[in-house]
Amino acid sequence: MKNKMRSPRRYAPVALALLLASLSSSCSLRGLFVRDRALRRNGKLATPAQKLLVATRDELNDRIAAFYNSIQSFQATVDLTPSVGSVYKGQITEIKDVRAFVLFRKPADIRIIGQAPVVRTRLFDMVSNGATFRFYYSPSNLFAEGANDAPPTSKNAIENLRPDAFLHSMLIKPADPATEVTMLEDATDEDDAIYILQFVGKDADGRIFLARNVSFSRVDLSIVRQKVLDGMGYIVSDTRYANWQPYDGVSFPAHIDINRPKGGYGVVMDIVEMQMNKEMTDDKFVLQRPEGSKLQVIGAPAPAQH
Repeated sequence: MKNKMRSPRRYAPVALALLLASLSSSCSLRGLFVRDRALRRNGKLATPAQKLLVATRDELNDRIAAFYNSIQSFQATVDLTPSVGSVYKGQITEIKDVRAFVLFRKPADIRIIGQAPVVRTRLFDMVSNGATFRFYYSPSNLFAEGANDAPPTSKNAIENLRPDAFLHSMLIKPADPATEVTMLEDATDEDDAIYILQFVGKDADGRIFLARNVSFSRVDLSIVRQKVLDGMGYIVSDTRYANWQPYDGVSFPAHIDINRPKGGYGVVMDIVEMQMNKEMTDDKFVLQRPEGSKLQVIGAPAPAQH
């Protein structure tokens, strides 16, 4: 029986390996045919000694739970950079030098008071109890109130700011076992080393959808990004986190970049001062309508505050 001719393709990987080894070991040929490709991790050049951390989806979800459960309340002074526009509209305009004070108390009370650049007069004041919101915008003398899930109605994107949007970006929740299932993606490449924890939900009709995802750096397993999507897969919010710092023993990102492309606005927050887990009284979360302001009720009317 004649011997069948062996395909040269079987030897291609071996030949390629020998060629690369020869070129790598030869100083004279290395510069001509071989170069080291720079890798980046967390925006910095990686080194051969840098080891990437390994974690399971349950371990990453536990990290989120530890972060969320460590916070009961906080009071923060922040520098804000609000912006209007979005990547979908092709233009983003920023407003610099806005100082703000953020108050939060679990389960869902949040208040944000913004001061105008330079003069530091009140620019806006908004409060939410988790179900309803109240919002005052002084340049328009507008007082709006309604349900948190009420759609934005103003052509001025700044008037569509909602305290609930800040809350869901600043606090990252672990998976709800009753409504969410997690899946892990290793998105390590030449530009970064990232784990992406996908949160898959199910609607009332039993259809599954990608609800959100949280990205972790594989250098230190810190949270670097969270994206929340609607049922059609469009981005509701895209938040990036950096410069995690300890505040009263609780780790929290000192830089938070919030983008709301569907709402047409975004906010960059840089923490100046933070007091973590301090007792807060109910009056801290009461916003009265200023006399003479224009009232706008959005969606279901908010209950009166006394």
